[in-house]
Amino acid sequence: MHVGFIGLGGMGQGMAANLVKAGHRVAVYNRTRGRSDPLAAAGASVAASPADAAKGDVVMTMVADDHALEAVCLGEQGVLAGLPRGAIHVSMSTISVALAERLATAHQEAGQVFLSAPVFGRPEAAAAAKLFVVAAGAADAIERCRPLFEAMGQRTFVVGDSPSAANVVKLSGNFLIATVIEGLSEAFALVRKSGLDSRMFLEVLTNTLFAAPIYKTYGGLIAEQKYEPPAFTMPLGLKDVRLALAAAEAARVPMPTASLIRDQLVSGIARGHGNLDWSALGRVAAENAGLQG
Repeated sequence: MHVGFIGLGGMGQGMAANLVKAGHRVAVYNRTRGRSDPLAAAGASVAASPADAAKGDVVMTMVADDHALEAVCLGEQGVLAGLPRGAIHVSMSTISVALAERLATAHQEAGQVFLSAPVFGRPEAAAAAKLFVVAAGAADAIERCRPLFEAMGQRTFVVGDSPSAANVVKLSGNFLIATVIEGLSEAFALVRKSGLDSRMFLEVLTNTLFAAPIYKTYGGLIAEQKYEPPAFTMPLGLKDVRLALAAAEAARVPMPTASLIRDQLVSGIARGHGNLDWSALGRVAAENAGLQG
């Protein structure tokens, strides 16, 4: 399949590389051109613009936020301008429900197809093709893209025929991840302040009631206070919690825990932790308890 891939950050690099490995013809684009070099060496072509990357059967976008996606989609050299009629734009970014709805309408008016297919997984999962893909949109378009999803992930979940349904699921999932991180952060602060060993506590947790990957991953980072290099920074976490709150407000769903976590992330960034992984909520909780680090 002829595929364009836009956005070669920590997640996009591994995802695009796996498409190349699977034998697809891949054209890559990134605002910082140097990020395209490893993929070009592996066999991908380098597009001169988002419109150029969108000339094939499918174009996939994996960018940081709403603003970045609007920048690569709109304008004379954007995805909307370059994508052929009947071709598919798959947005794999974590974006707002409102933007997903707006892009779905814009693509429909242009005779194109829009899918939302955000993913669960950190950069190491992207590199290992172990992501979980959450897809929504026209069923036939999802089936056309299934070989691409299978090249990047271990399972694809189809959650609805409206693209924004996938964004609701993704934002709700990221909210739950944030609640786990905050809960672990507070619990580890209590354990440490009580003079107990964090690693012992982690072993008890993950070998009893909380033997789930998310507790092992984030519990390990907090126990080791290993917040660098970040896989997902605090500002990105704040962005996702804000998007969840915006979706909740539009649906008239109170989310008081999300509001608390938003404030904790703001506090962490204000303290100078914005360049750290969002698991550095563990550092915020420790500092609140009068602990070092």
